[in-house]
Amino acid sequence: MWPPKMRAVTIGRRTVVGQMSARSTLSSIFLGGFIAGTIDIGAACLINSAKPAVILQAIASGLLGKSAFGGGARTAAVGLALQWAMSIIIATIFVLASRWRPALQRRWVEAGLAYGVVVFAVMNYVVLPLSAVGHSPRFRVAHFIEDLIAMLLFGLIVAFFARRANV
Repeated sequence: MWPPKMRAVTIGRRTVVGQMSARSTLSSIFLGGFIAGTIDIGAACLINSAKPAVILQAIASGLLGKSAFGGGARTAAVGLALQWAMSIIIATIFVLASRWRPALQRRWVEAGLAYGVVVFAVMNYVVLPLSAVGHSPRFRVAHFIEDLIAMLLFGLIVAFFARRANV
C-alpha cells in the first residue's frame, strides 16, 4: 500500500509518528516469537531440571505421543520446530491486536503480563488436554507458580517487541 500509513504511537511520555510497515510488524513477530520461545525452553529446563533435548521431546510428544521420547535428535528437532511455530503464532496474535488496540503498546508491561496469563491458561487448559499427551500435568503449587512466571516473562517479551512494531 502506497503511501505508507502513518501512525502516532505513545510510549511512556513520548509520542512518535512512524510508518506501519510490514517489515517492522514481521520483525516484531519473529523476534518476539523466537526470543520468547527460546527463553521458554530454557525456563522449562530450569523448572523441570531437564536437558533441552528432553524438553523438546516433551513438546514433540504433544504431537507424536510417548514415542517422541525414544526418537532422539529427530524428535527434539520436531519439538523445537513446534515450539517456535507456537511462539510465532502467539506473538502474531499479540502484535496484530496491538495494532488494533494501541493501548497494548502504550501499556505494554501490563498488557504483556495479562497476555502471559492468557497464554498460560490456553496452553495448560486447552492445548495440553487436546494434544497427544491428553491431560494437564499433575497439579503442584510450586510447578504452577514456576510455569506461570515463565509465561509472564513470555508475555512481556512478546509485548516488548510488539510495542516497537510501529515505531
